[in-house]
Amino acid sequence: MTHHEANVLLGERRAGETEATLKWSRIMYWPLSFAALAFLITYTIHVIGDLHGLAAMVTTTIITLTWIVFIVDYLGRLALSKPRGAWFRSHLASLGMVLIPALRPVRLLDAFTRVAAFRRTAGTTLRARLLIYGIGSALLLIWYVSLVVLQFERHAPGANILTFGDAVWWAFCTITTVGYGDYTPVTHIGRFFAIVLMAGGVVLVGVIVATISSAVTEKAAPSGAHHAAHPHPAAGEETQVVDSRPNPSQPASAH
Repeated sequence: MTHHEANVLLGERRAGETEATLKWSRIMYWPLSFAALAFLITYTIHVIGDLHGLAAMVTTTIITLTWIVFIVDYLGRLALSKPRGAWFRSHLASLGMVLIPALRPVRLLDAFTRVAAFRRTAGTTLRARLLIYGIGSALLLIWYVSLVVLQFERHAPGANILTFGDAVWWAFCTITTVGYGDYTPVTHIGRFFAIVLMAGGVVLVGVIVATISSAVTEKAAPSGAHHAAHPHPAAGEETQVVDSRPNPSQPASAH
C-alpha cells in the first residue's frame, strides 16, 4: 500500500505519526473493530442476562480481553510515534477509548463509514459521515447507557427501571428531552448517565440541523453562482450587439 493510500485509509497524518505508526494502525484496525463489537455484545449479554457465577466470569474475561486489545494498540502506537508528546496530544480520543468503555463501540461507526463508500462530493462525504456519527453515536449511547442504568438500578431499593425495555424507553425519553417521568433513576450513577443522555440529545439535534442546513446551502449555491456569472437582461431591455467590422466611411488609420 502506498503512502497516499495509507492516508486515504487512515485519514490525514497527524502530529507524531510515522510510517511505522501508520503500518501498526493498518494492522490493528480491524482487530480493534472486532474487539469493540465483542465488547458491546458481551456486555449486553452480561447485563440483560443478569449473569452470576461461571457465566459472569466468562463474560467478564471477554470484556477484559477486549480492554487489553485497546491498551496494546494504544501503547504500540505511542511507542512507534515521534515525537511522542505531539502524538499523545493529537490522539486523546484513543486514550479515551482505553479509559472509558462507553467510547469503544464508536470504532464501529468509523468502520461503517469506510465500508460504505461515499464518492460524490467532499460536502456529501462530510455530511454522510456526520449523519453516521451523529445518529450512530446517539443509538450507541442509548444502548450503552440503558445497559449501565439497568445494571445499577435493577437491584436498587425503590427503583422502577427493572428490565431492559424499561431502560431503553427511559433512555429514548431522556435523550429527546421528552421526560415523561414514568421511569426515573434513583442511584447516583443512574442520574449521572441521565445527564450524559440529555447532553447527547442536544448535540444530536445540532448535528442534524447543521447537516440539513449544509445540504440546502450546497444545492442553492450553484444556481446562485450561475445567475451571478450569467445575468439575464431585464424585461424590456435589449441586448446591445457590438459590430467590430471596420466602417468603410471612415478612413483607415495610418500604420
